[in-house]
Amino acid sequence: MLLYILDLLGVAVFAISGALAAGRKGLDLFGVLVIAAITAIGGGTLRDLLLDRHPIFWIDDPTYLVVILAAAGFTLAYVRLREPPGRALLVADALGLGLFAVAGAQIAEGVGLGILIIVLMGTMTGVAGGVLRDVLTAQVPLILRRDIYATAAIAGILVYLLLSALGLPPGVAAVLGMLSVVTLRLLAIMKGLRLPVFRLPRDPS
Repeated sequence: MLLYILDLLGVAVFAISGALAAGRKGLDLFGVLVIAAITAIGGGTLRDLLLDRHPIFWIDDPTYLVVILAAAGFTLAYVRLREPPGRALLVADALGLGLFAVAGAQIAEGVGLGILIIVLMGTMTGVAGGVLRDVLTAQVPLILRRDIYATAAIAGILVYLLLSALGLPPGVAAVLGMLSVVTLRLLAIMKGLRLPVFRLPRDPS
C-alpha cells in the first residue's frame, strides 16, 4: 500500500510539473491537461509496453487519471492565487523522478529481469515523461543537458538494489532509494552540479 501511495504521489508531482511547463508556454486548459497527463504517465506507459504488461497500469487503475486531473486542477487554482516559486518545476520534477525511477525498477525486478535491465527500465520510467513534456513544450530535454538528471535516477536505483541485496525490507530500501534520487537531483539544482561536456578537439588545420 505504501508503494502504491508513493506511485500515486509520483503521478501527482509529475502532473504538476507538466501543468507548470504548459502554463509557462501559455497553452490553453486542454493543453495543460494533455501535457500534465503525458508527463505523469508517459514513462510508465513506455515501460509497460516494453515489458508487455497488459493492461497498462493507468487503464487497469483509472485512479491514476483522477490524480492527474486533481493535480492539474490544483496547479491551475494555485497559480491564480500566487506565483509559484522560480524553481517549482525543477523541484516537482525531482520528486517525480525519484518516485518513478525506483517504482519502475521494482516492477522490472518483479518480472525477474537482470540488474542492467532493471536499472534501464527504472531510469526510463523516471525520465521518459519529462522528455515528452520538454519536447512538446519546445524545450531541450533535461536528460540531454549537462544537468545531473538520469544520473541521479541511476544512482538511486543502485542504492535501492544494494540495500535490498543487504537484506533491508523492500519498502525501506525503496524509500531510501527514492530519497537518494531526490537528494542528488536537488543538490545538483542548488549547487549547480553538472556533468562534464564531451567536445572533440579542434582540427589544427
